[in-house]
Amino acid sequence: MKQRRLGTSGLYVSHLALGTMTWGRDTDEDDASGQLTAYLDAGGNFLDTADVYVEGESERIIGSLLTNVVKREDVIIATKAVTVRGAERDRDASRRHILQALDASLERLGTDHVDLWQMHSWDPRTPLEETLSAIDVAVTSGRARYAGVSNYSGWQTAKAAAWQRAWPGRAQIVATQMEYSLLQRGIEREVVPAAVNLGIGILPWSPLGRGVLTGKYQTSTPTDSRGASDAYGRFISPYLDERASRIVGSVMTAADGLGVTPLAVALAWVRDRPGVVAPIVGARTTGQLRSSLEADQTVLPEEIRRALDDVSMPEIGYPEAGPLIGR
Repeated sequence: MKQRRLGTSGLYVSHLALGTMTWGRDTDEDDASGQLTAYLDAGGNFLDTADVYVEGESERIIGSLLTNVVKREDVIIATKAVTVRGAERDRDASRRHILQALDASLERLGTDHVDLWQMHSWDPRTPLEETLSAIDVAVTSGRARYAGVSNYSGWQTAKAAAWQRAWPGRAQIVATQMEYSLLQRGIEREVVPAAVNLGIGILPWSPLGRGVLTGKYQTSTPTDSRGASDAYGRFISPYLDERASRIVGSVMTAADGLGVTPLAVALAWVRDRPGVVAPIVGARTTGQLRSSLEADQTVLPEEIRRALDDVSMPEIGYPEAGPLIGR
């Protein structure tokens, strides 16, 4: 597996990251061990988790695997803090919370540092400079090597990055983790231009359109799929509309022509988009993960890429596309 530079930092990561959101719920520790082994055997080194994944159980499983399966120095670990939902403030971006959250993550992971520490969501009620000063503390103390953000809008990303660049010695924002796929190209309006301009690496989550781009929902919802479950049904249903069906149909046509899976086409498309460093692939089983790892060999011909671009093109207008003619 190839490696790519994370933004303008000196950190190089494998160009597919292993997502662990299901570890501890849909994926037990034995299955997680199998996934990690398969991923490492394929040349991967980049694990993504968060303090809220299964209330910390994902991090605890990774900590166990660092003891029993893999050496700490052989993997790059990214985790996150901050999850603000409406009036809930127990996981805010305050200095008090995020430094406590980082220490708790380190304890669960069984390590003295994480390689990439990301702010999971924007907190409108905590001053950004307070959050960023806490990130500086985490980096200067050695508890985090690099800093990033997640689910920030374009202006939020640019503001955070510009603030950190304004004073020498502050921890730079080197990565942004965003949902990005053929079914969700909204970040191309402002986040991608900001990230590319500022040298921030993009880490797409849900690069397979929440599983819809595999084609398994094209005719119906399988009873054993996430779309049929109470836990994930509402998460997947936004991508089961007519527009999504057209895009998935095009992906399946391309896959037939290339002799590969729809998964391979969808993953190759997002992997090679401007600014993208490493799509995050997650799976419930080792078999599912192997499908993503095998698909990594796919390279899309330019004519297929253009066709997929056209069928999935997001609406982009003023001001992103420039001033209107005649105004």
